[in-house]
Amino acid sequence: MMDLVFRDAEVVDGSGGDSYRADVGIEDGRIVSIVKEAAAAGCQRPTARRVLDAEGLVLAPGFIDMHAHSDLALLRDPDHSAKVAQGVTLEVLGQDGLSYAPVDDRTLAEVRRAITGWNGGAPGDTTVDFDWRTVGEYLDRLDTGIAVNAAYLVPQGTVRMYAMGWEDRPATAAELDRMRQLVAEGMEQGAVGMSSGLTYTPGMYAPDSELTELCRVVAEYGGYYCPHHRSYGAGALRAYEEMVTLAREAGCALHLAHATMNFDVNGGRAPELLALLDAALDAGADISLDTYPYTPGSTTLLALLPSWAGEGGPDATLERLRDPATAERIRHHLEELGSDGCHGVPVDWSTIEIAGVTDPALAGLVGTRVDGWRAARRLLLDDRLGTTILQHVGHEENVRTIMRHRVHTGGSDGILHGLKPHPRAYGTFPEYLGRYVRELGVLSLEECVAHLTSRPAARLRLPDRGLVKEGHVADLVLFDPATVASGATYENPRTLPVGIPHVLIDGRFVMEDGKRTDVLAGRSIRRS
Repeated sequence: MMDLVFRDAEVVDGSGGDSYRADVGIEDGRIVSIVKEAAAAGCQRPTARRVLDAEGLVLAPGFIDMHAHSDLALLRDPDHSAKVAQGVTLEVLGQDGLSYAPVDDRTLAEVRRAITGWNGGAPGDTTVDFDWRTVGEYLDRLDTGIAVNAAYLVPQGTVRMYAMGWEDRPATAAELDRMRQLVAEGMEQGAVGMSSGLTYTPGMYAPDSELTELCRVVAEYGGYYCPHHRSYGAGALRAYEEMVTLAREAGCALHLAHATMNFDVNGGRAPELLALLDAALDAGADISLDTYPYTPGSTTLLALLPSWAGEGGPDATLERLRDPATAERIRHHLEELGSDGCHGVPVDWSTIEIAGVTDPALAGLVGTRVDGWRAARRLLLDDRLGTTILQHVGHEENVRTIMRHRVHTGGSDGILHGLKPHPRAYGTFPEYLGRYVRELGVLSLEECVAHLTSRPAARLRLPDRGLVKEGHVADLVLFDPATVASGATYENPRTLPVGIPHVLIDGRFVMEDGKRTDVLAGRSIRRS
């Protein structure tokens, strides 16, 4: 007898095809039976130890978050309702070129400081025991039990930091060999690809020739390259074209991270981006992308600074900020020239909202806008570079246009750290289903589910996930299409969604009747 049957579910199977009514049976963590229109056909209905009436609910594959910043959250917070309650069953970590493996002791201390604003975990924070150093050891740590499944990208900025520190120069032959070795080891240990953060130091110091060589290694292992490219503002189209050209030269699959067109210079220009991608796809390129269904971005305040201000690492940056003459030079780049950290666009401080701080004494600033360079400089110094921000610079028409594209997938880019994070961390997937499917009709339900399930599963080369199909792993979500909605807002970003009563990973309920269970069914998903 089967373990579980969902009876009379409306199955949206992830393929993009029409939905259908069916009884779906699960045994030993896999889908073993799909009986379409069982009641109408008058056939013998499947039985199980438990039968759940799914009348009025959509049964879909679990959602795959192609761009997540849960690298520490999964270890720190076993509940992880921020993602579980959205129906997410798999997250891709190691994003934007900066994460916690591979490292040595020096690199770990430096990267912890560099991305405190994303994940917490600054030196001195003991909530996570950083007892790993390699990619494989980090994945082994995930295998001790986490809320959702997780795949990992080798972070190119961390690799460069490990091999040559924070210097803004081309790598020597020996340093490039070391970086190739680190990427190869990470891929052999189970990483699915490599990420870059090309507006973040020290990864942004790498020239295209260096990135191409590392992508060749990724391609040898059948992985993909996931760049946060060099500009989402002035020069955005040129930056996208650079990544397409680089990946094709390396023979590497390309997945464009949070593929947005931001700032006033790019209003209404999404069709130009899609035309560029269509030309490359038609010529045989292997390209996909992810987006979140919101207009503001989120990053650290530190990230806006010009790249030269980050050379030498966090301590060197703080020294530059303390020096009045150097701080004035930083201001000039930010406000007048448009720094590379701010995507070549002069910063508009009125668009910069403080989302989180590391120093609790500064908590009163969260939710306020940054009042010019003097205030920004003071905050960077007082918070030791750990401040997280929202940047209100997006365009709704671009968001809608890009999400319709044939290679689009969903990624939250969710930063879970901070008092007032971006609502995308808690709301991306129900926002797609509630607002952009039901309310606006930008996508059909079947199209949208395919974007969030089978397409990312194909990019990750997971042959038995991403579809409601016999033999596939029972990573599943049941939601009410009439009520599913994000509860997260900019004022109350940690509010959980509604209309998603059940989520299963490996056939086990991690959400049941709208409540988080104590099940930790997630594990690392390694390159096969």
